[in-house]
Amino acid sequence: MSIMKLAYIGTYPPRECGIGTFTMNLYKSMVMDKKTVKDSIEGFVIALNDLEQTYDYPEEVKLTIRQEHQRDYLEAVKFINLSGADLCILEHEFGIFGGQNGVYILPLLHRLEIPLVVTLHTIIKNPSYNEKAILVEICKMANKIVVMSHKAIKFLTTIYKVDKRKIVYIEHGVPDIQFNQYQSKKEFNLGNKKVLITFGFISRNKGIETVIKALPKVIEKYPEVLYMVLGKTHPNVLRYSGEEYRIYLKRLVKSLNLSEHIFFLNEFIDQKELFKYLSASDIYVTPYLNEAQITSGTLSYAIGVGSAVVSTPYWHATELLADGRGKLFKFNDSDELSNILVELLDKPDVLKMLRKKAFNYGRKITWPRTGEKYIAVVNKVLTDKPVVIAKKETILDPLVIPPFSLVHIKRLTDDTGIIQHAKFGIPNLKEGYCLDDNARALLMALMAYRQKKDLLALELAPIYLSYIHYMQKKDGTFRNLLSFNRNFLDEVGSEDSFGRTIWALGYLIGNAPNDAYYQTGRLIFFDASQNFEKLQSIRGIANTMVGISYYLQSNPSDDSITEILRNLTYKLIQHYEENSSPNWKWFEQLLAYDNGMLPLALLHSAEIFKDYEITDTALNSMNFLTETTLKDGYFSAIGNKKWYKKDSERSMFAQQPVDTLAMILMYHQAFHLTKDKDYLNKLFTCFMWFLGENDLRMNLFDFETKGCCDGFERYGVNRNQGAESSLAYLISHLTVLQAFEEFEK
Repeated sequence: MSIMKLAYIGTYPPRECGIGTFTMNLYKSMVMDKKTVKDSIEGFVIALNDLEQTYDYPEEVKLTIRQEHQRDYLEAVKFINLSGADLCILEHEFGIFGGQNGVYILPLLHRLEIPLVVTLHTIIKNPSYNEKAILVEICKMANKIVVMSHKAIKFLTTIYKVDKRKIVYIEHGVPDIQFNQYQSKKEFNLGNKKVLITFGFISRNKGIETVIKALPKVIEKYPEVLYMVLGKTHPNVLRYSGEEYRIYLKRLVKSLNLSEHIFFLNEFIDQKELFKYLSASDIYVTPYLNEAQITSGTLSYAIGVGSAVVSTPYWHATELLADGRGKLFKFNDSDELSNILVELLDKPDVLKMLRKKAFNYGRKITWPRTGEKYIAVVNKVLTDKPVVIAKKETILDPLVIPPFSLVHIKRLTDDTGIIQHAKFGIPNLKEGYCLDDNARALLMALMAYRQKKDLLALELAPIYLSYIHYMQKKDGTFRNLLSFNRNFLDEVGSEDSFGRTIWALGYLIGNAPNDAYYQTGRLIFFDASQNFEKLQSIRGIANTMVGISYYLQSNPSDDSITEILRNLTYKLIQHYEENSSPNWKWFEQLLAYDNGMLPLALLHSAEIFKDYEITDTALNSMNFLTETTLKDGYFSAIGNKKWYKKDSERSMFAQQPVDTLAMILMYHQAFHLTKDKDYLNKLFTCFMWFLGENDLRMNLFDFETKGCCDGFERYGVNRNQGAESSLAYLISHLTVLQAFEEFEK
């Protein structure tokens, strides 16, 4: 019999965490429980550590991931892929993974080379943009999704649009531990008490004050009642609020003169001890304050041990306590709770019936049975022979691209120019305008009108051209920044902004929609030309070269501008020769931002000069950039956080849309120069970065606002949608459409 090997990812004891306890029980019920035939199953655990905590893990934990260390996730997936594991089981809860809403788990799952089963512990009814995007992506990558309530199935299929055939319903397991109530009460010296219990991590949403306020009426009739609150304050609450809530509860107890009737045990109790306390109880209470709890391990445990349960009607409780397995009371309603408690204590037979129904149901959901159900799911996945899809060659497909829309650009544009930044999808007027973005906006508008005859683009173009003209100084250079009230914020702009402006103006001269545009663009271009050869920044040089190349396409006989292009070209080549080596074919000792612009400039120059040295340098540097950023079958931009210095590690964050745009333009020009259609595939691969084929597997394009998010930070997607990122997306979009037309010819 062949041995099946399973990899588990989740928190794990001794870390004090409900998910960790679940992971341990699942692992033991599938791998270590020999009551059924498990000899053919092996497994190991990848455990999540919170903050900088470390734990003395048992031997099944083979590797740990520090929650906020992205590289640990990548090391973990390498370990799993090389471990011989047949399948991975992930315990998902947003809060246990790093990055915004736990986004760091996505790169791990994307690189996983074996089938995936995911247990979802939280499914949010009204998710944020990031929460929904992350969960949808996880569900796409999973072969099977395990949920623990029917409400969870409804949410997944309606809110997250998950295929119902992927979803498996397996109730939360409970330990197969039984204690006698009489013996348990005797052990805890509770023989003469009516014991009420609530347990679990303590936080404000647990509603313990509701029970405390209900007790005076109960104690008036049953003075032997003792309410036990078992559990530590939740670590996150402790970190940010300390023991504020617990202190509030103790003050409430004192004000109601209940000190003799309430006991707080501020400990994380192990399972055996917990079940002994539960067995000693007469009534178990979960007084949560709202319905948004899709799964409750504590409630499952109470049912499993056969407790008489009284609960507020949160989602999991309404399902688990159906058919007479418990009693429900309204949220935050102490009066109703006290009435139910008195009624149950008045009627021992009713209390006994509740316990019996809970116990009988609990026998069906013990961990041995739950483990068997998970094994069946795993066997089904492996029997279906899931094929891990190899990274296939990208096919240029415009049908997967969202419709072209200038809605967000119009939102950002007023009669002065395009606003530089946005708060989410709303223009941030406080930041004003910049030359870079108005130059990009002019380029985009001209492309949109040329390719699509978009009348809105034609309407917007003169606004951006007027801004460029307004920012030009007498010496031909440009200011960059303008406040919202039209005050200049700098004396002279960067060489990068100068170069981008020349790029847009060069394109305008060759693609002007009418003579007024042509004459204005030509005037600004030539006023600036006296500064072309003064440029020192290689990206300023590269952007200017692209603009000059566009100009020369429609004015090939202009010898003086041609000579300037030649001089700038060899400036760039000189940088390449001084910095390149056999393993580092690049213009600097680091890969920084807008990298694709450097080979792109040489590819344009090579088209004009038909020079082997220029072409060779362009292709060598382009290939080096390709090997660095497209090696895993999708585009991974160099992060602007620390960039990529030679002989050191490359930065993953912050990836920005302008870097993707530069790559798309580079491959488009490479195809134009060589007619090699493989460059169109690479171009399309880079474009799909905007639509989720990236390190985090998340969309940058916002289908609601029609804008583009500003990039990936360590915490996840930067949801602001400024001009730079949205224009980078739209220019990329138009370039893909143009490439498709050329491909079809």
